[in-house]
This record gives sequence, structure tokens and C-alpha cells, in this order.
Amino acid sequence: MEFESQIYMDHAASTPCEGRVVEAMLPYLTQCPGNPSNRNHRFGWQAAQAVERAREQVGAMLGADAGTIVFTSGSTESNNLAIKGSASALGKPIGEARRGHIITSATEHKAVLDPCQSLSREGFDVTFLEPGADGVIKAEMVKNELRHDTILVSVMWANNETGVINEALEIGEVCREACVSFHTDATQWAGKMRVDLRTDPVVLLSLSGHKIYGPKGVGALYIRDCVQTRDLRCQNEGGGQERGFRAGTLNVAGIVGLGEACEICQNVMEDEAPKLEALRDRLEKGLSAKLDGVHVNGADARRLPHTSSLSFDHTDGEALMMVATDIACSAASACSSMAITPSHVLTAMGVPEDLALATLRLSLGRSTTAADVDYAIEHIATAVKNLRALAPMLGLA
Repeated sequence: MEFESQIYMDHAASTPCEGRVVEAMLPYLTQCPGNPSNRNHRFGWQAAQAVERAREQVGAMLGADAGTIVFTSGSTESNNLAIKGSASALGKPIGEARRGHIITSATEHKAVLDPCQSLSREGFDVTFLEPGADGVIKAEMVKNELRHDTILVSVMWANNETGVINEALEIGEVCREACVSFHTDATQWAGKMRVDLRTDPVVLLSLSGHKIYGPKGVGALYIRDCVQTRDLRCQNEGGGQERGFRAGTLNVAGIVGLGEACEICQNVMEDEAPKLEALRDRLEKGLSAKLDGVHVNGADARRLPHTSSLSFDHTDGEALMMVATDIACSAASACSSMAITPSHVLTAMGVPEDLALATLRLSLGRSTTAADVDYAIEHIATAVKNLRALAPMLGLA
């Protein structure tokens, strides 16, 4: 199959699977069909050994013991298990006036917002923290909202749209002092930036394979060893796998791929981060030099080195989604057949609707080159200029 030739700048959405990862997975797709829960023959033993090796690889990348890693289908399931599992275990019975209090932020991924909103409909009291213009969720915000009935704080480590880094470690300290469980969606952080869960004050952490050059459909939830099933209730029952936190036959090939991807990330992330930051800065400075009215969302905050959210003045949002025909990237908006709505992240940061709609997220990766960045600068600048030439007819001038 041939894919259309494009410059790929959507690594925050998904990354290409590393060749070494694919090679590690292949035997468990073809030669070793065993179920790791079946120890009656060597195929089952081999599968179980492969899973445990992967558990060690994921744990090593996170600075955590292998036994604290629970495999899932990805960050969405990990987030649901962390949030709904905590609420199910720690919340008061149905019928009581308040079932429990949860703190999260308005800038979370939908994989956190949706389960929190679902719990709100079930009687839990949920606080959605609003960031300032820089997009940062600060520890003081969490501290000010803690209550005697707070059962969980869930704040992402770094934002998937803007790359803005929240005060995750400081929030974790606030939660530790208050004896409240802290969960962080580290989907955009883990594997790209250093984590050391031996000292980092995190109780639950979500990650996904396809964000770190591993396969899709596999992820993990770190569960600190002090957490028992009485504190975090299984959300899909039927087998007792994964220490009783997550039932179901394990995706052996995917898990092996995740483990291999984590080992690679552990070895290269220190070198990758400064390279990606230099390329990101080159991209933002290049576009700002060629165009007036370019806004870097979250520019005043610490950001991930590979993610850039750019809004363009006097540019039609719907048209902007179609201009980057040679650049594979994302628009920071939610689209349906009926309407285009501005990004909830940018809205929470106070970005005006017209700018929020006229936004591109460009996220760089392991294979991105300076030539790729320069091509993107030229292509996007030309497209925006052409759209602006039409602005008087569109009522945007």
C-alpha cells in the first residue's frame, strides 16, 4: 500500500511504530500463540515470560517496580480505570447526599473529562479547575479546592494540544500531604521526558503505546504498590488478571511492543528532547518571521519540546483545516457534520473563538528534520497568506 507523500507533524496524535518494536512483536503474532494465563505448556510459559519482561521494561522507563505496572488497551482505558475505579472503591453508597469529591481540570483530554462528567451524573461532586492564560494548572489551585471528602485528583502532566506542562509534581505533593490519591494522564509526557516514580509523588499514571513509537491498542496504568483492590476497583471483571485490577486475555504481542518502545525511549529521550525543542523553536520563529498575527498558545509556560499550538489572525477556521494539504497535522477544534466548535483547551485558556478556530497543532517526532520544518514554514505561510487575501470576502479583515 502506498501512502500519500506528506510531511508528518502529528506525533502528538500517534507515532510511527519503530522497526525494532515490530521485530520484537512478530514472534508473538506467528510463532508463539500461547495465552500467558495458561502455564500448562511452553507456549504459555513463553508468553508469560514475554509479558513479565515487558513489565520490567515499562517499569524501568518510569523508575518503578515491575509489579506496579498493569497493562491496558491504552490511556483511555487506563484513565477510566484510575478515575472510575477510584470512585467505585472510595465513593459513598448510592443514595447518600454526596458520594465524594473529585478534582480535575477543564483542559484535560476527553478520556478524563468524559468519565468525570459521567461520575458527576452519578452523584459525585467534580471540580473542573480553570487555568490562566498560560494554560498551566497550578498546585495552589488544587490546594484551594481540596475538601474533607476529596477522593481523587486527576490532572494531566502535559497538555496534548498545547504542550503546556502542569505543576504535576507540586500537585502530587499537595495530594500526598492531604492523603488524597493523585492520578496523572502522562500520555504526552511519559517516554519523552524523564519520570522517576521512586520519588515522584504520583499514585496512578496513564500511558499509551502509540504515543511513544509502539503499537496502537496497548497501554499501561502505573498503580503504586500501596494501592489495593479495595482502593481501586476493577472495571471489567472476568478472569482476575493483572493483580485483579483488569480482567481479560493479555495482548501479548502489543505488550511486547510497548515494552520494547519503552526501553528505546529510556535510552534516547535525553538526546531527543533538545533536538525537538530546537526544531519546534525553528518552526515558531520561522512562521512568526513570515507572518504577522501568529500566536503561540502557551508560549509563557513551560512546554513539551515537540508540540506547538499556533493560532493565526484573520484566517477562516474551516478553511485553515484544509490548507495544510502537504502537512499532516491537527486542527485544535472539534468537528462534526453539523458544526465546528473551538477547542475546549483553548477556550479554557481564554483564547477568543475566532483564534481558537484558526489554530493548528504541529507536533514533531523522532524522524522530523530541519528540512521538514522549513518546508512546513513555507507551505503554511503561503496558505495563510492566501486565506488572508480572501478575508474581506469572508468578513475577517
